[in-house]
Amino acid sequence: MLMKNQKILIRRTFLQERFDILIKKQRNGNATFNDLTELDDIVNRDPAIRESILEEMQADNHPPHDTGSDKIVINEPVKPQTLIQKIKDFFKNLLSFEAKTSFNPVV
Repeated sequence: MLMKNQKILIRRTFLQERFDILIKKQRNGNATFNDLTELDDIVNRDPAIRESILEEMQADNHPPHDTGSDKIVINEPVKPQTLIQKIKDFFKNLLSFEAKTSFNPVV
């Protein structure tokens, strides 16, 4: 007899399964300190898992290069306001607020 919907079996070790569970907990924000300690221990013990983590980190450090979106932003230092400037700004804001909120009835 032939089985039509036969799934391919993937052999995984206990550490690989536990690693996946702990990574999912960490990404969801549900990992406890003990879970993170166990995750660290697994990464330090298993060379295959450690290598996959290092490859993933290497890929994250080198994002694809976008030539069109490179922008240089220069922040200029803000000059402190004088007392007279603060008073002028206060009245300007007060008058603009009153102009926006004044009621103009339609006749």
